[in-house]
Amino acid sequence: MTDLSERTEWIGDAFTSDVGWDLLEDLVDVGNRMAGQPGERDGLELVRDALAEAGCRNARVDEFEIQGWERGDSGIADGRRREPCIALPRSPSGTVTADFVDLGYGVPSDFEEGDVEGNVVMVSSDTPDDFDRFVHRTEKYYSAVEHGARAFVFRNHVEGCLPPTGSVGTDDDPIGDIPAVGVSAEVGTRLARRAEGDSVTVDVDCETPAATSGNAMAELGPETDEEVLVSSHVDAHDIAEGAMDNGAGTATIVEVANALAGVADELDTRVRFVAYGAEEVGLVGSGVEAERADRDGVKAIVNVDSNVFGRTLSLSTHGFDDLTAAADRLAERFDHPVSTSEEQVPHSDHWPFVVHGVPGYMVSGETEGRGRGWGHTEADTLEKLEARNLREQAILLTALVADLADGDTEVARREPSEIAAALEDEDKATGMKVIGDWPYDDDGTVVR
Repeated sequence: MTDLSERTEWIGDAFTSDVGWDLLEDLVDVGNRMAGQPGERDGLELVRDALAEAGCRNARVDEFEIQGWERGDSGIADGRRREPCIALPRSPSGTVTADFVDLGYGVPSDFEEGDVEGNVVMVSSDTPDDFDRFVHRTEKYYSAVEHGARAFVFRNHVEGCLPPTGSVGTDDDPIGDIPAVGVSAEVGTRLARRAEGDSVTVDVDCETPAATSGNAMAELGPETDEEVLVSSHVDAHDIAEGAMDNGAGTATIVEVANALAGVADELDTRVRFVAYGAEEVGLVGSGVEAERADRDGVKAIVNVDSNVFGRTLSLSTHGFDDLTAAADRLAERFDHPVSTSEEQVPHSDHWPFVVHGVPGYMVSGETEGRGRGWGHTEADTLEKLEARNLREQAILLTALVADLADGDTEVARREPSEIAAALEDEDKATGMKVIGDWPYDDDGTVVR
């Protein structure tokens, strides 16, 4: 039985450990960790070595091939000046001259009612508070494609002259259909004021070579058929340090490994740590692992993505009652706030497993407002994070993983059809179908 509730020495060790924070500093100092580029490989090797030094066995990087994407110059010219912007990863190269249309938030009705066909369309990175779900960037992009737009402009809703990034493209067609760029809130406001209905030119220059990514992994505990999977992603967008997204999550799971290594002999179930590559370009690394792994042997997943910036942990349980119960036990045991939600979150590395009914958490930090905040901009930097939060969250997640690994803890799976029905009920299926990410047939069977 793996029970850390009666012991406290490991808590003191974890709260005074520098293992996670040191790794976080090393990751942000790599520089560009874009999927398939040399810095991503450097990051994967840092994680592999940190897991080995923590006491894990079989530390390695498993490679896989991906569609690469390398940034060139981009711009928007409105006849008066060339506005600064950045290409969205996996945008195709191209130059488009057409009339400019501001579609506001870019919810489905904006595309249905707006003048989209043949034009350059701009949408906000935000979703209105009165809309019943968050509309992801990729849904907005493919709604623009579906309605005949010739180019796509993604405007940040966070002020500060920060153009946002974020990939386009799908699993079947990794390079998108139309040129796509991100602009700051200020540039977007200026374009809406000066260029609405007038001709603008959007140009994107990029390279799309074949590339190699990988997943860094290692394990602790007994050689059981069943395992608890603890995951994060190493890659980050090339414009930023990727401190919160997701250096923080990766540093956290290594700190969890460091804490659990001290009680590895007491674990009832193998705990495997995986830091994925190529998450930011479509959950590629976790998709590879979900196909390779014995999904029936995965007892539960604890996937950590974009934590530490918010002090309170936010755990999305995807309607798995036993995961909600484990989160409640954690909050009660430590008399510590833990936020939970049963909604489906189809946008991080737990998802390629959860679609099959594998129990999985999406773990992040609770923040105010909607959207990513500093995430996916050049402002995602180390000084916005606190070592205190990383240590506190690592302690809580260590206890959670130990609970899930306990032989007496049962975690029931769900039928894929139940996950499909939940996505329909939450109106998330609509956007997934627009993007081409809907993985189910009419019976709720996974078909992709």
